[in-house]
Amino acid sequence: MEDTDYKKRCAWANPKNELYIKYHDEEWGQPVYDDQKLFEMLLLESFQAGLTWECVLNKREAFRKAFDGFDLEKICAYDADKMEELRQDAGIIRNRLKIKAAVNNARVFKKIMEEYGSFSTYLWGYTKGQVVYEKDQVTSPLSDAISKDLKKRGMTFVGSTIIYAYLQAVGVIYSHEDECYLCRQEVRKTKDDKEETGACSD
Repeated sequence: MEDTDYKKRCAWANPKNELYIKYHDEEWGQPVYDDQKLFEMLLLESFQAGLTWECVLNKREAFRKAFDGFDLEKICAYDADKMEELRQDAGIIRNRLKIKAAVNNARVFKKIMEEYGSFSTYLWGYTKGQVVYEKDQVTSPLSDAISKDLKKRGMTFVGSTIIYAYLQAVGVIYSHEDECYLCRQEVRKTKDDKEETGACSD
């Protein structure tokens, strides 16, 4: 996809949506280690099930306002009245099960933080801190394993497809397409060791 700035981007990046272009250029595929951001993205990804990421992204600021700035402690304390309030918020995706899952998943997320010291340590531990370079997939043994463990811990709306998209979003998996200008930058950055890292094709 080539935008008016003549940069070739991944085909999914809608050039007519400035939010989407900004997200593609500045966030998607960038390694994230901050638990607050990791939680925000996991919450948003859980609402994507059955919808498009663009739909969720367009409502991101409404979600931020509705969910107290994605404050983990506050969300963990949400009660039935608060969840019903969220169900009445026209700015977000008002799916009862997804709202319930967001609160439940926040509580599980917190327990993982307490167990590992941080959710980042837990997540990146699956790849020993390494970025995985792969494209054209929607699930993988990695997303299968993380999805299975999160479900075992009590999370919902964290199937392997959702988790794979999450891993791409937070940079554990790098999936920018070969012709994307960001992928070409990655090639130049890793040119000396690209065979080892599996970076984008030259």
